Amino acid sequence: MTIPSFWQKLFKALLSKEAFASMESESRQWMVQCQNCKYERSVWEMGGIRWKAAGNQRALRICQNCDQKGWHRIYKKVE
Repeated sequence: MTIPSFWQKLFKALLSKEAFASMESESRQWMVQCQNCKYERSVWEMGGIRWKAAGNQRALRICQNCDQKGWHRIYKKVE
């Protein structure tokens, strides 16, 4: 269980239970993957929110798994 970020707490207070559940569910489908070691986590687990979004992005970050700075792919995982 991850500790909710400031933004997650704020939106939980402002939105209805249904809207917040939708936001959390969709944010858990968006993944951030390290291009060095292929480690991935959901945007939600990282304290972020990605709701009603489209398109894939890249972000320069330090990987929690391999400690290398590099580009991370942000994509929606289709199951």
